[in-house]
Amino acid sequence: MEIIELDEVDRGLLHALQVDGRASFSRIGEVLGVSDQRVARRYRRLRSTGMLRVVGVVDGRRLGYESWAIRLRCTPDAAVAIAEALGRRSDTFWVHLLSGGTEISCGTLQRTAAERESLLLGKLARTNRVLSVTAHRTLYTFVGGRVGWQGLAALSPEQVAHLEEGRVYRRRGEGEQIVLGPGDQALLDALSRDGRTAHADLAAVTGWSESTVRRRMDQLCAAGALFFDMDVLPALLNYQVEAQLWMSVPPAELDATGWALAGHHEVAFAGATTGPTNLTASIVCRDDEAFYRYVTDSLGALPAIRHIETAPIIRTIKRAGAVMSL
Repeated sequence: MEIIELDEVDRGLLHALQVDGRASFSRIGEVLGVSDQRVARRYRRLRSTGMLRVVGVVDGRRLGYESWAIRLRCTPDAAVAIAEALGRRSDTFWVHLLSGGTEISCGTLQRTAAERESLLLGKLARTNRVLSVTAHRTLYTFVGGRVGWQGLAALSPEQVAHLEEGRVYRRRGEGEQIVLGPGDQALLDALSRDGRTAHADLAAVTGWSESTVRRRMDQLCAAGALFFDMDVLPALLNYQVEAQLWMSVPPAELDATGWALAGHHEVAFAGATTGPTNLTASIVCRDDEAFYRYVTDSLGALPAIRHIETAPIIRTIKRAGAVMSL
């Protein structure tokens, strides 16, 4: 994969797409003070290398889905094959191989209890090369999805506000559960592959008119059932270390500690879960020394953390709902 040296325009574009993944090139150009043609060229260059992609993401909670964090220990000869099989499943959102290559971590969204039981009690339980499985429900997300990674921040508050003008979205937890209708799945599948898919192309895959596509996307976004995430490979931003963390925090301190993590630019994801380690996070650091300093200084300054377990990510099979190039 080509390594690209990023300048201010590139970094501004990345942050702009994190704020609004479907913002027009002309609007992003206004914010950055450059032409829309220049923005379009930079986007195409970054997109073609696999450095970034915008994805349409379903908010499972608004649709009544269950979010689970799963860890598996496997025999050394089977971990890659099992991780790739999990990556091909439509209900997994991310899949990582962890240190040593014998452990897999993945996140899933199950529409029904039957889907959950099929995976946990059926397929995984019957795989003799899976040595152990732990699964915990994700109860709340502090960073991730709608709350983007701070490591991409490059725009001023005023520039962010300009990008957000006119956008209507529902805050987390508001409103009633949404029910998808006929044609919605085709729309969401297309957006999960490329969140910037043109309305004309979306009309072709759904069989709707372009005006119907626009109206339905606006409805789903306003209801909180659909949002757009900007997925970028940390290594291509010179972040060489990725790791997962599992922490134990007293319940009375869990919310405050989770929001403290949300203020750390190293944290790409942080969520509260069930289980003995009730706070989990994914972090990105420049190198091993930065990783060490983050654990000892930043996490060490949070007194509520009673126990912490760390595991470097050695390979990502799936990220933001899409299988990575192998």
